[in-house]
Amino acid sequence: MADSLSTGLGEEKETEKEDSERDRKAAKTDKNKEKDGVTETLGFNDKNGSSKSKKRNLSDLSLVRFITAELTRGYFLEHNEAKYTERRERVYTCLRIPKELEKLMTFGFFLCLDAFLYVFTLLPLRVLLALLRLLTLPCCGLSGSRLLQPAQVCDVLKGFIMVLCYSMMSYVDYSMMYHLIRGQSVIKLYIIYNMLEVADRLFSSFGQDILDALYWTATEPKEKKRAHIGVIPHFLMAVLYVFLHAILIMVQATTLNVAFNSHNKSLLTIMMSNNFVEIKGSVFKKFEKNNLFQMSNSDIKERFTNYILLLIVCLRNMEQFSWNPDHLWVLFPDVVMVIASEVAVDVVKHAFITKFNDISADVYGEYRASLAFDLVSSRQKNAYTDYSDSVSRRMGFIPLPLALLLIRVVTSSVKIQGSLSFMCVLLFYLGMITLKVLNSIVLLGTSCAFVKEANMEEKLFDPPPSIASSRANSRAHRTKHIHISPQQEPVTDKGGVSSASVNSPLIHIAESSAPKLPKSDSDTFLTTPDEEDDDKIINADTGMEGDGLIHRTPKKDLLEIDRFTICGNRID
Repeated sequence: MADSLSTGLGEEKETEKEDSERDRKAAKTDKNKEKDGVTETLGFNDKNGSSKSKKRNLSDLSLVRFITAELTRGYFLEHNEAKYTERRERVYTCLRIPKELEKLMTFGFFLCLDAFLYVFTLLPLRVLLALLRLLTLPCCGLSGSRLLQPAQVCDVLKGFIMVLCYSMMSYVDYSMMYHLIRGQSVIKLYIIYNMLEVADRLFSSFGQDILDALYWTATEPKEKKRAHIGVIPHFLMAVLYVFLHAILIMVQATTLNVAFNSHNKSLLTIMMSNNFVEIKGSVFKKFEKNNLFQMSNSDIKERFTNYILLLIVCLRNMEQFSWNPDHLWVLFPDVVMVIASEVAVDVVKHAFITKFNDISADVYGEYRASLAFDLVSSRQKNAYTDYSDSVSRRMGFIPLPLALLLIRVVTSSVKIQGSLSFMCVLLFYLGMITLKVLNSIVLLGTSCAFVKEANMEEKLFDPPPSIASSRANSRAHRTKHIHISPQQEPVTDKGGVSSASVNSPLIHIAESSAPKLPKSDSDTFLTTPDEEDDDKIINADTGMEGDGLIHRTPKKDLLEIDRFTICGNRID
């Protein structure tokens, strides 16, 4: 009995000790949790409490507690306020893009329309005035060293080019070309249309250079040394270019006409889907502001050219149906569909390009100011180019081939017979002159307002850059960089970065040698990115390229960017 009682008391004491130890351990774990602030997520502790999680009660791992935690869990967006504010600004930028883009497109459309109407209205009158001056000079005597002013010489050359190319275009049969293209398969026509678009860009890039070379060769002062092949070869090259470009646009218009007249509209659908392929090729690429400016100019030119092509298609179809107005309503849905797809593609493309490259929507205002600057500067006394030529360089839009094709289509579609028809033609011509004058007045006033808003008035009085001065500045700029005092030694700091790149007077010389022009918003906001090669300069002591010395070349101004200028290793 005594042994059994002693064993029972021993077991009770052991159980009491075990219970007391459990209570102590539980109290210690609770204290450690309160001190360390161990958080529980999905029933697991952090690194400090991972070894003690095995002894947790089963009630702590219940499904009810997990669902309750999920339902009552909260977070605060204000803890990352900058991130969400940036996302909201991106949404607002995408919403502003359609409005700002269409403002630029509308302004650019009327600029192209002004240059296009100039070929039909004022150019013939200017050519007649120049020829009248040539005829009256023998009677009046030579008043100066020039028979004609340089602008008059360019006008006469444009007139002769148009007359010769129109006589050559009269031998091209539009109907035969239409039936030849109509007999091709749909896929073949789709490939041909894409090839024509590429060829049109190549012709535009080289064509304006041909015309500029002709104008400069014909008006170059006689005192300078002869460095050209002659005016007549340049004139023949210009005539050949305008004729070939007009033929190319005629084939493009004929292909579009075949697409409109096809029964199942499959070709038209494929041609419209080509616009959406353009989104894939441009949206997911890095763009700088200058590249976006080139793309905007290209879109303006492309949209205006498509409008003229649609006009040509409507004229040819209306002629085939004896000018029945009911057939115009048959063509109207397809015309609206083509225009709507073009607008939608441009909006989506520009919206995502600005989103992915963090470009503000205000940049389109800068683009409008740069286009307006061309118009205002062409009206100055020190202007060095005609406005239509500046539009051609800026946007890649050359009005001569397109105007030649439109004249060819109109003269073949509309038959003029009788005095009443001639009166109608005269009234139509006067109406075009009125439209041209009103458009020019409104554009000039609007352009002055845009230039004033961008603070670019001072640049209007800057002299045009010359080749000799630019070469002299580049030589002086290069020699000043090479001349370095041998007493100056670069001092390296603890990080291993040469302090000579910061403290050397080389940078001050480079800044002082750069031309100081009046700054505007386009100078500080729209610049071409520097290349990696620009960071290297030549060391005079070693003759090697020093990577440690920092050198920044003067950045290109937006006004120096043409349609086919390479910006950031790309042309858009």
